[in-house]
Amino acid sequence: MKVPLLDLQAQLAYLGEDLIAAVTRVVKSTRYIQGPEVDGLEREIAEYCGTKHAVGVTSGTDALLICLMSLGIGPGDKVVTSPFSFFATMGVILRVGATPVFADIEPESFNIDVAKTAELLEADKEKKIKAIIPVHLYGQCAEMSGLLDLAKKFELAVIEDAAQAIGSEYPMIIDGKTHFRRAGSMGTAGCFSFFPSKNLGGIGDGGMVVTNDSEFAEKLVLMRNHGAHPKYYHKLVGGNFRLDPIQAAALRVKLPHLERWHRQRGENAARYNHLLGETDLLDKGKVRTPPSVYSQTTGSEGKGRNLHIYNQYVLRVERRNELRDWLLQNDIGCEIYYPVPLHRQECLGALADQFSCPIAEKAANETLALPIYPELTGEMQEYVVKKLVQFYN
Repeated sequence: MKVPLLDLQAQLAYLGEDLIAAVTRVVKSTRYIQGPEVDGLEREIAEYCGTKHAVGVTSGTDALLICLMSLGIGPGDKVVTSPFSFFATMGVILRVGATPVFADIEPESFNIDVAKTAELLEADKEKKIKAIIPVHLYGQCAEMSGLLDLAKKFELAVIEDAAQAIGSEYPMIIDGKTHFRRAGSMGTAGCFSFFPSKNLGGIGDGGMVVTNDSEFAEKLVLMRNHGAHPKYYHKLVGGNFRLDPIQAAALRVKLPHLERWHRQRGENAARYNHLLGETDLLDKGKVRTPPSVYSQTTGSEGKGRNLHIYNQYVLRVERRNELRDWLLQNDIGCEIYYPVPLHRQECLGALADQFSCPIAEKAANETLALPIYPELTGEMQEYVVKKLVQFYN
């Protein structure tokens, strides 16, 4: 049996005609830059995320980059972030001339550790740290209450890297009551990627910034179009960060299906957990399933909430590289997210030696993602678990 890591053909089977119609609508309109499709998607994403504003941009990477540029972060400044993420999280900090500072991750959620972040901020006697970029990794929010408290104390911006977490919810305690806030809506701004493999994926590159700060939103709109207002009059040095209307049109077709896809991914994760629980792999410590950390703390309040949207279903496993090769040999797609922590990337040079992030390094050696896309069948999942058992036994 062949089990791909991601099968966009399965999604295309029931959305293909609608996607073609949407693309055709853009072509016939001749509105190829900005226009009603982008405006419509921005309104719909803002409503979905529970924010006042949404600004479409070229990619998730550029969403992060335009936020740092709009905040005026540059040479001499520092930004705290996670060492366990896609390269863009660190890359944008380096591109504006700032310096990344890494706080190690939590062992369960793989997200940035609040206590480690606090240590770095307390040690920053020269007040060079200007922002925190928490990453909501694999579809589960970082511990935002603690991070926002730190940001308030140290007067920092918080840019949520929510590229893998659109629609994921975080249980925030306000006046003794639990309020669920969607990823991207809690900090200064939230950044999304519409890369095709995401829960809400386009038919190419695309991204979005959401924010409740009207002044910041206005600046983002300027910055995505070379800082111009009106045309040819440049108040700021921005860039060409405009979202393609063809991508916006395709995403508007997909957005109404997103909640169903979240549920299907959650059901697939629960099925994996059940199937693995029927083996001896968990008891022997060969495999550890990914916890939904807020489900453990919210109980019945969190039932039916998107506490983990499983952009990836990531196991901790023994003999990871051998297992990956075994699964691939048996036509099972899998991937390592991520084999080299950011603080160990070669491009950092001598800066890499300044950071100790042992939990991130351990995760980089033990984690492996299994197929989790919505159209994955129970039979496919049974085959995956069968091959896991065969490998270890």
